[in-house]
Amino acid sequence: MNDPRALAARVISRLYQDRGSLQRLLPWAEKQVDEKDRALLRELCYGTARFAPRLELLLGKLLRKPVKDEELEALILVGLYQLEYTRIPDHAAISATVEAARALKLGHATGVVNGVLRNALRDKEALTRKLSGNPQFSSAHPEWLQQAIKNAWGSEAKTIFTANNSNPPMTLRVNLAKTSRNDYLKQLSDAAIPAQPCTISAAGLVLENPVAVTRLPGFDDGLVSVQDESAQLAAQLLEPQPGEKILDACAAPGGKTCHLLELQPDLDLTALDVEEERLDRVIENLERLGMSAQLICADAAESEHWWDGEQYDRILLDAPCSATGVIRRNPDIKLLRRPEDITELAELQGRILRAMWRILKPGGTLLYATCSILPEENSAQVARFIAETPDARDNTPQLLNEQPWGLPQEAGMQLLPGIHAGDGFYYAKLEKLLPEN
Repeated sequence: MNDPRALAARVISRLYQDRGSLQRLLPWAEKQVDEKDRALLRELCYGTARFAPRLELLLGKLLRKPVKDEELEALILVGLYQLEYTRIPDHAAISATVEAARALKLGHATGVVNGVLRNALRDKEALTRKLSGNPQFSSAHPEWLQQAIKNAWGSEAKTIFTANNSNPPMTLRVNLAKTSRNDYLKQLSDAAIPAQPCTISAAGLVLENPVAVTRLPGFDDGLVSVQDESAQLAAQLLEPQPGEKILDACAAPGGKTCHLLELQPDLDLTALDVEEERLDRVIENLERLGMSAQLICADAAESEHWWDGEQYDRILLDAPCSATGVIRRNPDIKLLRRPEDITELAELQGRILRAMWRILKPGGTLLYATCSILPEENSAQVARFIAETPDARDNTPQLLNEQPWGLPQEAGMQLLPGIHAGDGFYYAKLEKLLPEN
């Protein structure tokens, strides 16, 4: 099957069934379409996932009874996305989506697809008026997530929703061990790739328009990496010093591992992750940059099974999280996350944080980070840990005095999409106090 709309429907259907993510499913789908159709396939998958909460409500109003076939429902959502959000001519979108039904062996349902899409086109204004007061429709977020963001951020929520529903910029991290940001900016200019310096990352550049990494000067030679501006702060905030023993826990895909070594090549650095496949990405990034680190495949929460007994000077804990701060880059989060996930993730984060604290030297630093914007995973998590841990001190307020990047929280600081320059990230810089004599 090489029909991009049919494959997009198959991908969206699998997301609804919790059988993967866009990151894993898209490469599989792209192999099955002609190269000329890959951009369309990607647009249909990302766009349908991004606006699925809104498209679901439209579909509910258009159907007399629910569709029982999951791929058929996903295909109609893909069709609605084309009519609502793309420049594809309406008649072409409808006819091509009907043909995609045949490619999915749903020929018996072509009348349903055709009828629903034509009704959507005819009744567009009336449907929009009818649904405009629905928070899920206006925010294009699942109701539970819309409410959680609104509860956490109040008047800022609308800006966050708008940012989450937009296409993200392509942001680069210049390898300052090999070149300067200004020199690399000139290389981009010479290659006709317009870019601007980031506002909060000393190594960051934002491209005016995304390009293939193969077009980036010196990419294969390790001059530059692709990494969001907020994520680039992790290595800066940890402040690695020469000769230190440092752990990057939950390290994959390795962007922060590599950034630490770019800032300070003389490190005894260990990169840890629970999945072998994800560690392969760390290896790829290290090799491209000509760097090395010790790699361990293990569960960070169970340090007794892999730790060598020598405590670390600094630990970067980029904890597993809901990824609600990076929805603009990963819109499938809207389909994959459930309210109960937040409670489970917070419990896991707490276990890993306590395990990491045990293997941190007195006087050492632990940087707790997530790409979440939900307080349960962030400020509430760290505040509870500090309250329960006598030798833990939050040094983030001092950071905010020096570099006012984020919003001060009960503990740590928060960066929000649409309000700050990069993705939504949380950071808390914790010091392990020396024992009193």
